[in-house]
Amino acid sequence: MDTQKLIAKDLLKIKAVFFSPDEPFTWASGIKSPVYCDNRLTLTDVEVRNDVENAIAQTVKENYPDCEVLMGTSTAGIAHAAIAGHILGMPMGYVRSGAKDHGRQNQIEGRLEKGQKVVVVEDLISTGGSVIEVVNTLREYGAEVLGIVSIFTYGMKKGLDRLEEAKVKNISLTNFDVIAEVAAEENYIQPEDIARLIAFRNNPSDESWIGGRA
Repeated sequence: MDTQKLIAKDLLKIKAVFFSPDEPFTWASGIKSPVYCDNRLTLTDVEVRNDVENAIAQTVKENYPDCEVLMGTSTAGIAHAAIAGHILGMPMGYVRSGAKDHGRQNQIEGRLEKGQKVVVVEDLISTGGSVIEVVNTLREYGAEVLGIVSIFTYGMKKGLDRLEEAKVKNISLTNFDVIAEVAAEENYIQPEDIARLIAFRNNPSDESWIGGRA
């Protein structure tokens, strides 16, 4: 089984990704969404955690062989960077969303030398805003950001455009399209729901997919 399908099966099994096209969730922005995602649940299932962390480590080895340090996003990427770093025998740290207002006022935690080659570890990418802030913080510090490894990406146009504009590569263990396909194969959703899910992903502000109207 390829990695994308394996991780998709894992996330669905533990309801880290949960589809509900008929009773959508409401995001903080007010957008109705047919998908709920909480990849923190991967940390509490040992089998799934092993699959995820080994896949992150393998992705770093294969795609970013020059990586010297893993940097997790705060807070969701920290544990994944730590465990994958342990597997790889590699240093890790993390980037705060803002500098501390006390002590040394660090925004980057852990030892990082200017010029070091870094891979950012993130759990989820939707519109890409938060992970690109991390990339920019590391670049401003003087690190060379080779790219990002994330567990799951929606593949939303806004996120893809932002990553391209920032000139940063992201490799996700799995993605929205694969998880929707696997969800239909394993009867979490109906096959006809796939088109509705893709309609949401392609234009989250258009609610015409709700109620099977896509």
